[in-house]
Amino acid sequence: MLPARRANHTSAISPGKYQTPVNTHLDAFSQLWFVAHTRPRMEKKLLRHCEREGLSASLPCYQTMHKYRGKSVTFEKPLFPGYVFLRLREHERSTALASDCIANLLFVTDQEQFSKQLDDIIKSVESGLDIQLAPSIGPGSLVKIKYGPLQGVEAWVEERHGMTTVLLRLDFIGQAAAIRMNADNLELVA
Repeated sequence: MLPARRANHTSAISPGKYQTPVNTHLDAFSQLWFVAHTRPRMEKKLLRHCEREGLSASLPCYQTMHKYRGKSVTFEKPLFPGYVFLRLREHERSTALASDCIANLLFVTDQEQFSKQLDDIIKSVESGLDIQLAPSIGPGSLVKIKYGPLQGVEAWVEERHGMTTVLLRLDFIGQAAAIRMNADNLELVA
């Protein structure tokens, strides 16, 4: 059974700011969108850094519930793991990069389209509907296991069961073994 999910949005800026037109030519006073590719599991830490520094940042999140020994615990997870969306002026880039959370800061080339798409995502998240990313790991994909006793092992995806579970084929000395694993524990091998 899949855990219950409810969408949520965590942001350092008010939703109304998404409605403002974006000035696409760069000057010292223009706010432009950047995508911060974060170090692993650093999205919320980067968001707190931006809040402290007065930088505009957005981290769309959803809630997921897990049961542990009869208790239900709710977690808030990023909708796009590894990414935080920043709206910065040119002189604010160095302040954002001063955080040890950012692995790479990507400039958004089509500011207007990005702003509209992010606005649509925020509206969807705020609607309270069940929102999930479509799986990118599907049958035939080569993946690497990120955590646990099989960390670093590469395997082929045989089947996908819902949004969270994957059946993997591990090949050993001419023999194959199958294992079920949570898709969050996998990364695509390029």
